[in-house]
Amino acid sequence: MYDFELQRPATIAQAVEALSSDEAQALGGGQTLIPTLKQRLASPEVLVSLSGIAEMIGICTDDAGRLCIGGATTHAQVALDTTYPALAAMASHIGDPAVRNRGTIGGSVANNDPAACYPAAVLASGATIQTNTREISADDFFEGMFATALDEEEIITEVKFPVPEAANYQKFVQPASRFAMVGVFVAKFSEGVRVAITGASEDGVFRWTEAEEALSAHFSADAISGLSLDGSEMISDLHGTGDYRAHLAKVMTGRAVAAA
Repeated sequence: MYDFELQRPATIAQAVEALSSDEAQALGGGQTLIPTLKQRLASPEVLVSLSGIAEMIGICTDDAGRLCIGGATTHAQVALDTTYPALAAMASHIGDPAVRNRGTIGGSVANNDPAACYPAAVLASGATIQTNTREISADDFFEGMFATALDEEEIITEVKFPVPEAANYQKFVQPASRFAMVGVFVAKFSEGVRVAITGASEDGVFRWTEAEEALSAHFSADAISGLSLDGSEMISDLHGTGDYRAHLAKVMTGRAVAAA
């Protein structure tokens, strides 16, 4: 590691002020950023910890019936809430106990790792990302691998999830990292079905619209039997080829539908 200044603001306003410096970077649970610093892939002079901001911690339900989760709420806390069972189950299997008790939903969504679980849940649920300045719909938020619509000095203060009629998340785990080689979140609403896939695409999390149309017409694993994904657009590495990930995505989608 190297020397840096750590600031611990107590309010969102203080955090925004601290992040106004060109050399400052936000720190959520640190599950991605700290290893990055250790490898000298980033070297901010100031880290602004968001984990102690009380107004960003906690879970509630708003007047629209949405599950509202503070940006600094840990995976372990989400896993204990029963309002949205599929989301809680997903959170309970992220990483290991150490990761779940340190990592935060805001940090995961803001980082948008191409193999992270939360982006799939956010996108499949049609969630809304609340920042210190605006609201961003899930469909407009994720812009590619590690890329989001967040501006400089913008902080995810809350994520608001509509609760579907039925939902399930299936993850094919990469054993060493515990990240998803392929993860599929399926959410069924009265107006239709949303399917989001993480871990597979070179562009990060994405919606499988063909599967959504088929499942909206008939919510059964059989509905996607004739569909396929293009392996040339998938990640190909030592863990699996693009074609293998494309096949996994279809299999995991079928399992998620059956389980939902």
